[in-house]
Amino acid sequence: MAEQKSVSTFVLVHGAWHGGWCWRRVADLLTARGHKVFTPTLTGLGERAHLLSAAVGLDTHVTDIVNVFKFERLTNVVLAGHSYAGAVISGVAEAVADKISSIVFLDAFMPVDGESARDAWSPDQQKMRDEAAAKNGGVTIPAPPAAFFKVNEKDQALVDSLMVPHPYKTFTDKARYSGARERIAKKTYAFSPVYNAPYFRANYERLQNDPAWRVFEVPCGHDMMLDLPEETAKILEGAV
Repeated sequence: MAEQKSVSTFVLVHGAWHGGWCWRRVADLLTARGHKVFTPTLTGLGERAHLLSAAVGLDTHVTDIVNVFKFERLTNVVLAGHSYAGAVISGVAEAVADKISSIVFLDAFMPVDGESARDAWSPDQQKMRDEAAAKNGGVTIPAPPAAFFKVNEKDQALVDSLMVPHPYKTFTDKARYSGARERIAKKTYAFSPVYNAPYFRANYERLQNDPAWRVFEVPCGHDMMLDLPEETAKILEGAV
């Protein structure tokens, strides 16, 4: 009798300026191995860019993902967030922790209660991005070039063509967290030493000393799901 493969459910949440499109390679790998994979696009981004407004904030994006759990009737989920989406999945954990078996942060923010993503930026970054947003009425911040994220050269043109302005309110909204993500049984953090953002390195170094977390270095740019999809898929499968 053939051995039955274990099927897991993954919800993969993209970062700023991106959309569900960035997960295609990883999603295809996981789907080919028999898993169920959801790659929702957050309001105002990707193919939902037409829904962008000044009202789109962090709570909007948390609700986007909570509703995937609700309407797809998901349980026992591996929930992963890339970059900015670390703030999103932390909020999702506050709402549906009982439906999350494992949480994965891929080069991602991990804000504490009362902190915004903007708070993790350096003063120079804050000033530069505040000024960029001001030019757009405070509503959006334009996407940096893919090269900024150290995306591999072959994919830079593709990424540049698909990134869109990001709703700035999502960066400045203060998180409301009770620490639900820490109470999830299985926790993983993956860090990109090539992109080497100080706030992501700080998360990685702190969690290296915490036995409750699995930690990885992924030797590529910030968009590890594009640069090294097979390695990223293995990290996700290992988080089950």
